[in-house]
Amino acid sequence: MNRILVFGSINIDHTYEVPHIVHSGETISSTAYRTSWGGKGLNQAIALAKAGANTFLAAQMAQTDLPTLSEFCEPLHLDISRVYPVPYPTGHAMIQVDTSGQNCIVVAAGANDRITPETVQNALEGFGQGDMLLLQNEINLIPEILRSAKAKGIRIVLNPSPCTDEVSSWPLECVDLFLLNETEGQVLTGKAEPEDILSILVTRYPAAQIVLTLGEKGSLFACGSKRVSMAACQVQVVDTTGAGDTFTGYFLSGLLHGADVEVAMGMASCASAIAVSQPGAAQSIPELSKVQAFYRERFAE
Repeated sequence: MNRILVFGSINIDHTYEVPHIVHSGETISSTAYRTSWGGKGLNQAIALAKAGANTFLAAQMAQTDLPTLSEFCEPLHLDISRVYPVPYPTGHAMIQVDTSGQNCIVVAAGANDRITPETVQNALEGFGQGDMLLLQNEINLIPEILRSAKAKGIRIVLNPSPCTDEVSSWPLECVDLFLLNETEGQVLTGKAEPEDILSILVTRYPAAQIVLTLGEKGSLFACGSKRVSMAACQVQVVDTTGAGDTFTGYFLSGLLHGADVEVAMGMASCASAIAVSQPGAAQSIPELSKVQAFYRERFAE
């Protein structure tokens, strides 16, 4: 099976369950607190590994945290040989989760924002034609990574999250598949309606595939004139942290295994529904067997 390299962030998440997202000038008490592994790079790599993809993670973190991460990832069969120890603190995130499951996140980049050109070349070494690269926007040097990966013939997937105005200046013509939500789509196109977002992106990047996630409204796929729509699974929402990362991992794993776009989207929809029904980010990503069972139940004839 083809390999996928996730080049992205690793964070230690500090999650506070609160009655509501704190307002300006307000001090409130949390009802629960926990720490866990997170960061979009690690979360998406975990989702891919749990979905059965041959997954490699490239990232940076503090040397002192690497043994704990290694122990955590070993049973997942996630290759972290390209996670490099550096003399900077591991990234961390402060996450508020309210009683409806919605979240608010503050991130300190730490080692994630210290990628060097040498790190880029080391991380991409050995990958080429037939392999896939997944990027987000929680590390630096993304334009250099895009150009270097394209020169190697690697298929590039971009999840431009969190999306900033700077993303539009990147060499996005290198991207083979965009995977984004409505907010990110609006930043890139200036449009709010899903069909308008897709229309602009398909016109602007005619060789690329586009997947637009719409939360409880499902997801859309576009490539040229082709459109696929997938409804979201209705579940009781506990915590939306990591839902998009779960969708990303299961969707891409489906493509790597040769599944049709419709099947890959259906599996991703089921996986993200399971993820939001339980707390946490990385730890809420479901196992493949559970997703397959939910998929069979949902799509049974």
